[in-house]
Amino acid sequence: MTKLGLLVLGLGLVWSVASGATSQPRDPGQYFFHDSFWDFTEELEMARDEGKKGILIMFEMDECPFCHRMKTTILNQPEVQAYFRQHFRIFSVDIEGDIELTDFRGRPTTMKDFAFRQYRVRATPVFAFFDLDGNYIKPARFTGAARDKDEFMLLGRYVVEQAYKDRSFTRYKRALR
Repeated sequence: MTKLGLLVLGLGLVWSVASGATSQPRDPGQYFFHDSFWDFTEELEMARDEGKKGILIMFEMDECPFCHRMKTTILNQPEVQAYFRQHFRIFSVDIEGDIELTDFRGRPTTMKDFAFRQYRVRATPVFAFFDLDGNYIKPARFTGAARDKDEFMLLGRYVVEQAYKDRSFTRYKRALR
């Protein structure tokens, strides 16, 4: 390879690193979701202390193809991970799970009862947002897989900007087109 060819190759590599073009997908278990002892009253306190906007819960189940799609195409993207972790504490709750947790009001329950009895989750995935007082932000509930990374990022902005207070997510998306 000529010196000019090496120079062009080197400049291309520097540009791709600087522009983020080499950002590879990363494990959402490690880079999107937070670890938890499953006490959501403590998670709220941590979210407040960290200056977050609230809590995001992904209700999912093991055999869900749409949950898998979200994890392998959107939640594994560094840009998505950085944005959502900047603004939210994020957890995954198995809607069939028997793991015990403490809900936002300090009551003990299981993951499956928390999902079904408290939030009527029947299909997965469901992305549910909660404010810093543990109040469910119902207008921001998103069921199913997002179309793409951009739509999911808009969902995050919709909650961060509190646009849910005066319009639906569909209207919010239309206004930005």
